[in-house]
Amino acid sequence: MPYDIEWMREMESRIPHGEVRTRFAPSPTGYMHVGNLRTALYTWLIARSMGGKFILRIEDTDQGRLVEGAVDVIYKTLEQCGLDHDEGPDVGGPVAPYVQTERRGFYKEYAELLIDRGAAYRCFCEKTESQEDSGDFGRGPDPCRSLTREEADRRAAAGEPYVIRQRMPEEGSTTFHDAVYGDITVKNSELEDQILIKSDGLPTYNFANVIDDHLMGITHVVRGAEYLSSAPKYNLLYRAFGWEVPTYVHCSSVMVTDSATGNARKMSKRHGDPSYEDLVAEGYLTPAIVNYVALLGWSPGGEREIYSLRELAEIFDISGVSKSPAVFDINKLTYFNAEYIRALPPEKFAKLSEPYIRKGAGEAKIDIAAVAALLQPRTEKLSDIPEKVDFFGALPEYPPELFIHKKSKTDIPGSLATLQKLRPILEGLEVWDNEHILAALEGHAAAEGVKNAKVMWPLRIALAGKAVTPGGAVEIACILGRAESLRRIDIAITKIS
Repeated sequence: MPYDIEWMREMESRIPHGEVRTRFAPSPTGYMHVGNLRTALYTWLIARSMGGKFILRIEDTDQGRLVEGAVDVIYKTLEQCGLDHDEGPDVGGPVAPYVQTERRGFYKEYAELLIDRGAAYRCFCEKTESQEDSGDFGRGPDPCRSLTREEADRRAAAGEPYVIRQRMPEEGSTTFHDAVYGDITVKNSELEDQILIKSDGLPTYNFANVIDDHLMGITHVVRGAEYLSSAPKYNLLYRAFGWEVPTYVHCSSVMVTDSATGNARKMSKRHGDPSYEDLVAEGYLTPAIVNYVALLGWSPGGEREIYSLRELAEIFDISGVSKSPAVFDINKLTYFNAEYIRALPPEKFAKLSEPYIRKGAGEAKIDIAAVAALLQPRTEKLSDIPEKVDFFGALPEYPPELFIHKKSKTDIPGSLATLQKLRPILEGLEVWDNEHILAALEGHAAAEGVKNAKVMWPLRIALAGKAVTPGGAVEIACILGRAESLRRIDIAITKIS
């Protein structure tokens, strides 16, 4: 079954040279888990730090695992994270198409070339669909390996279904170099004859990515350490074609501590670990997520931890990638997130927090910017906001015991007396703002010969019905307004009378 050598020459002529070219090649299977995001980020950082091109390729040959809308998730995630691509399905480029199923005619041609060179053969043994997708056939010789080329061609021409398998050397060893792990040597006898082309004519992942990486001029291949065992097979394919091997950058696994067992395990959505979308939904800022993920298995050196994406692109170096597994720590991410929230311009935080404030406070007539100003230094993640501000929307039911506070030296009778005296003072204020409210409260405390806290605590409980609030009595009263503040004071007086 012939291959088109002139077409292959034309494909070779399209390959860009003289620049660093990296690729992110996700399968559209739904969410973007943290490991995938890290691969995309490191791939982008290598390209940007070395003045190269970042290519997006969609690997959709495993049709059984495709999820509708998943490609849109990939585009959206990359865009939100600032990982712009120079070439891809949506922007085109010199080596289009960038979707594997749109390139399905390419792979059979190259598989036929390998058959002609004795590096692959047709296998007519029955295999399960899952085996074809994985390329795994277990150990043991394949009886089709000994078929003559003529017999295999005859059976294929007669319509017998077959797959094309890579013919592994039976003796010797294969050595490959990885930028992180160094030189690794594997005995060829340990390598099974993996599938290259499935019976439906589509390539397996292991074959398609080699063909596509070469034809797209990819110089650096970033992927998880779980693919280290496949690297010798890739090298043998490159060698069979006579192609230059790209730089491999295998990244260690992202681990998490299992809450049930306390043991470390690989991070996985299957176990309920959060994806990028989950983290955003939980109120983490994308720049904080990106910054934290960049440090999951890579170190810039020194004590500094907070970097913008632009700064990461300037300092990223492959030598900083670690062999040791990285541990995803949600508390550390929360720390990063709080730092990013505090660094936001107030107006930007107000805009980001408004939906969360409204979720908690409903349609209460409050100054969103004023509430946001209270929240910004006290917020670790946006999803915490609704619970913090729900009292602005409706005064919750609360027990009178909240007025008892040892540090402020308040009790129920004393709180009652304080509120009864404060009410006419607050009602009579000419101007209702922080400055005048504070002056009135401090003036009353001075007149009574007590510390400010003994006045502030009862008022804050009366206004919020909660012991922990963003901001104190003055700020809360100002935001609630005169009428609502007096109404809540009346409720408190009645409650503890």
